[in-house]
Amino acid sequence: MKKWLDTRTLCVLAMMCALAFLLAAYVRIPVVLFLRYDPKDVIIVIAGFLFGPLAAFVVTVVVSLLQMLTGVSRTGYIGLLMNIIGSTAFCCTAAMIYKKKRTIKGALMGLIVGGIFATAVMMMWNYIITPIFMEVPRSEIVPLLLPAFLPFNLLSNGLNILFALLLYKRVKRALEAMRMMPRTEEAGGNGVSQSGVILSVLFVVLTCMLWVLILLGVL
Repeated sequence: MKKWLDTRTLCVLAMMCALAFLLAAYVRIPVVLFLRYDPKDVIIVIAGFLFGPLAAFVVTVVVSLLQMLTGVSRTGYIGLLMNIIGSTAFCCTAAMIYKKKRTIKGALMGLIVGGIFATAVMMMWNYIITPIFMEVPRSEIVPLLLPAFLPFNLLSNGLNILFALLLYKRVKRALEAMRMMPRTEEAGGNGVSQSGVILSVLFVVLTCMLWVLILLGVL
């Protein structure tokens, strides 16, 4: 039974990877500058709600690698890094909170906190990475943070929250009807793993170290 459950979970996650990649490849809406909205994070956060934050991270990495290797993302390793950071900040945060409180309120709280956290994180990393990508001085990026990057991140995460709330229960019921997962609210729940907490702490430390180096003029 355990082996069957593992195989079933892998099948569902593989389908979600494929769907998230297709959305990233074919649903790309230009917003501002080189920034485009795609709804792949909606699928990734649903995977996190169903199977835990680690599942959301795995789907994020797989989809981000596919985007880079197939040319959907034309920004190379910089795009890979930013895709992983953005999706992980939103989806894994939301999934962690939802695993602690598996209710509609918990889902909404997780999505909102995830959206706010992802917006803050992406603003910091846009400041760190965008000058390298655009090959311009960092001083030219600062005036774009509030009028361009902030609205884009707020819009993207707001749409992801809305679509996830509308689709999660429908997707879950469809998978239960196909017997791809058991009919229980705790299906696939792993709680907040120690490895997830460690990775989150390391990520925050890395971000802070980069900011310190920038403030010191090293980067």
